[in-house]
Amino acid sequence: MHGQQRRHGSCVSRDGDGILVVGPPGSGKSDLVLRLLSRGFELVADDQVDITDGVASCPAELAGLLEVRGLGIVRLPYRAQARLTLIIELDGHADRMPLPQQHPELRLPIVRIDAAAASAPERVVLALDCATGRVSQVAGAFAA
Repeated sequence: MHGQQRRHGSCVSRDGDGILVVGPPGSGKSDLVLRLLSRGFELVADDQVDITDGVASCPAELAGLLEVRGLGIVRLPYRAQARLTLIIELDGHADRMPLPQQHPELRLPIVRIDAAAASAPERVVLALDCATGRVSQVAGAFAA
């Protein structure tokens, strides 16, 4: 993918590896981001993500802003950009044993999870570790 595009979603980063979190309105994107921030991730963007040649950033007017339901919009430290490594699609019907999937335009692995699951942040961490090769997988979304 070349050029710039704006996507509805959120983005966090760990050690420079960006995760694009997408899903329908109200699916829990910002809430999952909030939970990931408490696990050492950095905020890149919430609600709108600019993507240029595989690098995610935040539109200037939204930089550092995170919407927290029941609290409002807060300003937090943020990372200016991160190279995208993984896409998390929020889906309440995630497959038990998914086949590997790749986003057709971004050419990144896609993992579907239920944001409401108590283990959702841990699943994201494990998916990132699989995507970056830190953890190997026998069967599922990253199996060879």
